[in-house]
Amino acid sequence: MLRAVNEDNGSAGPAPRCPPSVRLGGLQIAQVSMDAAADSFIAHALAARDGAPRPYYSTSANGQVIAMCRADARFRALMHEADEIHADGMPMVLISRMRSTTPISERVATTDLVHAVARRAESEGVSFYFLGGSEEVNRRAVEAMRAAYPGLTFAGRRNGYFTPEEEERVVADIREARPDILWIGLGFPLEQAFVKRNLDRFTGVGVVKTAGGLFDFLSGKNARAPLWMQKAGLEWLHRMCLEPRRLARRYLVTNPVAIYALLRNSD
Repeated sequence: MLRAVNEDNGSAGPAPRCPPSVRLGGLQIAQVSMDAAADSFIAHALAARDGAPRPYYSTSANGQVIAMCRADARFRALMHEADEIHADGMPMVLISRMRSTTPISERVATTDLVHAVARRAESEGVSFYFLGGSEEVNRRAVEAMRAAYPGLTFAGRRNGYFTPEEEERVVADIREARPDILWIGLGFPLEQAFVKRNLDRFTGVGVVKTAGGLFDFLSGKNARAPLWMQKAGLEWLHRMCLEPRRLARRYLVTNPVAIYALLRNSD
């Protein structure tokens, strides 16, 4: 189950709370809009500056994640470590409207959420850290965000290619940088496993958000699907057409499993 973050964290007011959730495909998915999710990130980031015992941990689920969680209890356990899980797939939204008495209102895609958070972060002085991607992709992603949001502060950045022996140094560098929001793009399930190992060590970090392939899109390496495909829940098809060798088999295998899980294990 998702952890409730409702204790006083030592600041003047109560700590921000986790949003309510609904079960979709066997996972507890946050019932939160894009704007509410972005506001929550800023609130958690600012509250943590008064001394939070651990960062607020947010991750996302799509069809691939649901299919993998159904097949492997270890993946499912990793997802259950999060304080909240966003619906990063339109089929999840559509099926929740069919099956749930309290459906989720909209898709909260990380590729859109990062911009919603950045707009608020500029005015609130909330800093980012990007961890993941190749060196070029990571650098270009940061450059793109700085160009789009001149007032946005980056506490640091690092590519996602490091050995297990180097992980200690990576964590220490992030802890020293003390970003308000740490975006981790290592891919599922590597990023979730990384967070599980290190979440309690990220003292001084307000929010940890797994980001999947976010940096590939921000850097321009990958292109988003047309808006009509996003709204129709067909962004996966667009991605498969761009990378058929890598993604065709994955989607053909995982999509039917995910749809079955969504229809059978949602309420």
